[in-house]
Amino acid sequence: MANIVFNVSLGRVASLAALPAASDALIAVPLEATGLVTDATMRDYDDLSALLASASNEQTTMGRKTLTGVTVTVDDTNDRVAVDCADITWTAATGNAVGAVVICYDPDTTTGTDADLIPLTKHDVTLTPDGNNFTLTVSDFYRASSTA
Repeated sequence: MANIVFNVSLGRVASLAALPAASDALIAVPLEATGLVTDATMRDYDDLSALLASASNEQTTMGRKTLTGVTVTVDDTNDRVAVDCADITWTAATGNAVGAVVICYDPDTTTGTDADLIPLTKHDVTLTPDGNNFTLTVSDFYRASSTA
């Protein structure tokens, strides 16, 4: 397993991370370690509902987190764009072991379903919740560069 960008999001992450709509957000969704589908299979899901309908289960005890401090930085010196956010903390984390976190774009946080959430990136995480706080340190969760 590795960190991946979902096919539906290729070339779109920086644009969506800029939060172009009035009530949109980026959401971190923890997935249980047991039953994760392969990266090759996972990257083909076009929405969170389809992903969760697969063998991959959401770790619902910890819950989803809305990302804060999201920045999109164009780096002309290195010919790339980086998307970053503040570290994500789950307080008193409990439940089943986590094997990955998927960051999704929610186009409207006031309505909608998991079918509306677009999976952007998946990050491998090894966590066995034990009641302590867990902070996921995020550093440029997405980076794209020009190779032309």
